[in-house]
Parts: sequence; structure tokens; C-alpha cells
Amino acid sequence: MKRIAVILTLVFSSLAQAAPMRWGDIRDGSLYLQAGRDDTLRISWVPAWQTDANEERIYLLDGQGQLRDERFIPASEGSGKQSWALPASAASYRVEVPGYSFRRYRFEHDDKTVALFAPTKVHFSVETAANVELYFKVRAGEQAILAGKYFGGVRALNAERLGDGKTVELKLKPYQDYPKFDQIALPVSDRDQDWRLRLQGRGKAAFWLDGTANLFAQRAQHLQPLRQDSGRTELVLHSEISGPTPRLGLALPYLLAPPASHSALDALKPRAGSFYSAVDIMAADPHYEDAFRRFYLERGGIDTNITLLAATGRKADLKADSQSIAGLNAWLAATVALGSGTHYLSFADEPNYNYPDYATYKHFFDAMYRQVLDYPGAREAGVRIAMPASSRFVNGPFTRRGAQHRGIDWARRMLDESAAQIDALAWHEWMIRDLLATRVYRDSVRRAAEVVGLQADGRPRKALLLDQTNISSGSSVSPYEQETHFASLWWASVAINSAQDGLLDVLNWFQAADDPHHLKGMIRLPAPDRFELKPVGLAQHFIQSHWLDQVLRMDNSAFEVDALAMARGNERSVLGVNKGDRLQRISLRGAGTVCPSLSLFGPDSRQRDAPVQCRDGRIRFEVPGENIFALTWRPS
Repeated sequence: MKRIAVILTLVFSSLAQAAPMRWGDIRDGSLYLQAGRDDTLRISWVPAWQTDANEERIYLLDGQGQLRDERFIPASEGSGKQSWALPASAASYRVEVPGYSFRRYRFEHDDKTVALFAPTKVHFSVETAANVELYFKVRAGEQAILAGKYFGGVRALNAERLGDGKTVELKLKPYQDYPKFDQIALPVSDRDQDWRLRLQGRGKAAFWLDGTANLFAQRAQHLQPLRQDSGRTELVLHSEISGPTPRLGLALPYLLAPPASHSALDALKPRAGSFYSAVDIMAADPHYEDAFRRFYLERGGIDTNITLLAATGRKADLKADSQSIAGLNAWLAATVALGSGTHYLSFADEPNYNYPDYATYKHFFDAMYRQVLDYPGAREAGVRIAMPASSRFVNGPFTRRGAQHRGIDWARRMLDESAAQIDALAWHEWMIRDLLATRVYRDSVRRAAEVVGLQADGRPRKALLLDQTNISSGSSVSPYEQETHFASLWWASVAINSAQDGLLDVLNWFQAADDPHHLKGMIRLPAPDRFELKPVGLAQHFIQSHWLDQVLRMDNSAFEVDALAMARGNERSVLGVNKGDRLQRISLRGAGTVCPSLSLFGPDSRQRDAPVQCRDGRIRFEVPGENIFALTWRPS
């Protein structure tokens, strides 16, 4: 009797050859579709959790990497449907479900359309029913590694080589440290081999391949090489200034940087910083912070910073008690003694996450504000009040009743009630883990500017501070992201999108250096008193070397390429990033008659020069996949 596997989530196997092919419940990943004939992709989604607190977007790209369609899903739309036409194409479409997703997505298409799924690594990609089967291919000579992580659902991976029936099994174990996972090497063969993968268990599943293409199919005959054509990008530069570029900075450690770290910090060139101030420590030792705050101001030249009040261990739900007041007064005294700089102060770290409700936080805010108002010389010393330093902004934090805790809503209420007391709006952005989704940073900055309002000159009425951001929150990090060139691409894209409209004042990466519980620094510590720049740190050095003071308006036709035009006096630069893995042929108009120099920063984290063609007022150049680039010139 022929066995028929009915798979209700990740892979819905066809009950008949002519039946449509179905995929679901996808939470994070890419689905590549090569339509040999005209097809229609039917999409539906249902809530996973906290959908009422989170809006989302899914994307459809064509075979040249251009955005063919985008579906914006408001927070009010927990369930929904969408259809996208897929005209016949020799190159593969890409459907992107950016993680972390709060919905479960299901896809249906013609079973003649070749379909390959690329899961994310370490983070879970799907939620499955029992006994899911998929296929993958390992090319001749490749040392493939099958990997997975246990998230309380799928507990083991079983792989069978179809050519000879050889099997391997990978049991998935729970780990207290999120970055840890399980893996097993597959036998190397002198010819291409197809494998069947069985997911044992049901629920959340994280599985992937290293050393070979990270692609899975419902049918072995779909295991074909991806066809992706090169892309074309048209940039048009204008002379109008949109506004200043934000200061790029870091969340700095709560101690004096040891001498061995100075060269790494110098290479990062931070122009802004964020600190925690522990009120219990400051209440007991009012001069605890003096040395490192003066070091960063005088030697580091970081004259713009933001401090978040907390307690030891980053305890965030402070009360306006004697200890908090004493710690605040000690911080104010130290700041007045510094004598220069702009020192934004937030009375709590992510209050929308750490306080039970808005009213409780606002009561604390009002009490602490009165202390600052009454402190002699605080305003003259550059102390400014930032609020609410929320966990995420447009979307809710990862907490119960997230829809009642959205940073944007708390910010509106605070401005309605206390606008005169507030100098800046601050927030932290987490969990935008997909390179194609980083453009939402531009949207969140625009939304923040709308909340505070604009002055007659187009500048926000309050300073906008994105004072902490990273690919993931807390310790939920993937070494494939944090330790690799992926972080470089991500940070370049985030900086470019956040700066695009000249509205943001500060953008800080969290954090400067790894600590035992947060492996998300720009600097790693391979041994005591050894400090090394990670790929993202090397990228920060490249970015900062080409980061100028003002944003110039520029049109950009591409979706996989982000680009920012900047000026400082008679200097000009275009900083860009090709986030896709295809070659991009780029054309720039509007730069005048000069022929700029071009630098590339690729997966090896090295800078190299590249050729540029200049003719008839148009600048043409090529950028390989997954490269950051910079054009620099001085107008004639």
C-alpha cells in the first residue's frame, strides 16, 4: 500500500499528482519558486501570538531581485489572504517571510512550479505537524553538515541517502545558551546525492544545512540549482539636503575601558554612546562612573550620549525611593562636573516592557523629573530628558498584553501630558532579523518624527534617538548572524535606512563588546586583555570612514540595494550595500562630470578598490553580491 503523508504545516504533500502544492506554517525563511508556466501564489496567515501588537510585511521578488509586490499586514489583521500572480519565468521568484514573525504563513501554488525552501539558521523557521518529510541535495565532494536546534517541538532529524539507504540521526537537545545547537557531518560522496529528511516530533522546528545549499524541497526532482539573474540599480542624485546624518555609536561598558581595548575602540570611531547608570552603585559610591565617563568624553570624543537608569544586573523597574533619588543625584553631580557635552537621560530602560502599565511608569517619570528640574546647573551642563526609551516602537514588546505597551502609544501619551519636560524621543529596535526587512527602520524613524512633529525647517521638534539596536534581543543570538559578514550587511543597511530622511540624531549598536551573556558586540574577547574586531566592527570602521555630515536626496530603483548620498563641505560620498547574493550593475546620475573612486567591502571583511566607468554624466560600476560599497569624490 502506498503511504501518503498528509502534512498540515511546513509541507503539505499533494494527495494527487495534479493537486496544488502547499507550504506552511512558515514563521521565518525564503521560498524560491520557478514557474515554468503562469501560476498564482495563494497566501494565507493565521495568528501565532501577539498579532494585535505587531504589524508585518511579506515580500515577493522577481528573478532579478526587484520588488514585484509587498503585502503590508496591520496589527489589526491577525488572519488574512493574498494572491500574487507568477508569470512564467526562467529565474526563480523569492517569497520572503521576515523573522521574527508573529503569524503563521501558508502558501499554495501549482505543483509544476519548482519550489525550494531556505530556512533560517539557529532560529526556528516553521511550526510543523508530525512526520514531515523533505528532500535536499549534496553535490559531489561537498562536506555537508546537517544542523538543528530544539525549541520544544521537533526533537530529532533523520536523514536517509536515497542512493543507498544510508541513514544518520541527529537528536536535538535543549540548551540553556541560545546560540548552541546540534549538528552532524554527512558522508562525502564523489557524486551528487539526494537525501530525504524526516522531522521527528511536531511544533517549532529549526533545521538547516552548512557546507552545501541550504535548500529543501517537497520532491526530489525539484532539487535544481537556483536561477537568479544579475540585477540593475538606477541611482539619481539630487542637490537638496534632507538633513543631518545621525551620529553612529555604541552601547558602552559600565567600566573604564582597559588599555588593550583602546585600539579597537579607536577603529570603531563611535560618535555617540549609551550607558547604564546603576542607582544602587551610584548611591553607595557617587564617583564610580567618573573615570570612564571622562575617558569616553575626552579621549574618545564622544560628546553626545544617553544614560538609562537601572540597578545592578540591569534591573529596570525602579521606584522613586531614596536609593533611586540618591543615585540620580550622584549622576547629576558627576555630569555637572564633566562640564561639556549633551547628556540625554532616560529614567528607565524599556519602561513599556518592564513596568506593568503606563500610569505606574508615568508616576515614576514625574517624580524623577522633579529631581532633575531642581538640581542646580543640570540644564547648563547639557542634561536633557529622553523618553520613553521603549522596547521596540511601532510594534509591541515581547510581553503580555503587548498591544497595550507599544512604544509609539506611550510616547504619544507622554507628549500629550508632558511635552515641555521632554527633549528627545528614544527607543530600542530588536528582532528585525531579515536583510530585506531592514527598510522598516526608515519607516519607524518617519513615524517617530510624526509623533514629535516637525518644525518649520523640517527638523523634528524633539531629538530622535535610536539608542540601542541589534539583530536580536537579549541573548537570543545566532552565531551565523553575529559572528559573520551578515552582521556587516545588516548594520550597513540599518544605518543607511535610518539616515535616509535626515531625521535621526543618534543610532547606537548594542553593544560595544561581547559579555558572557550577550555575544552581540562589535568586539570579541578571545582571551583576557585581547580585543578583536568582529566582522561588524570592521564594517563599522569602513562605514564610519565614508560617513559624512549631511544627507543628500537620492532616488533608488532597487530593492536589494540600499544607498545613502552624503556631503561634508566639498566632499561627497554614496554609501551602499548589496544585500542579495546576485551581482548588481549600478548606474549613478547627478554627480556631475567627476569620476569617483569606488571601494568594496566584501565577505572577507577587507576593503578593496574597484573600477568605475564614467561617461556622459553617468557613472557605472558593478557590486558583487553581499558587498558594502562606497563612492567618494569632490565636485569639480
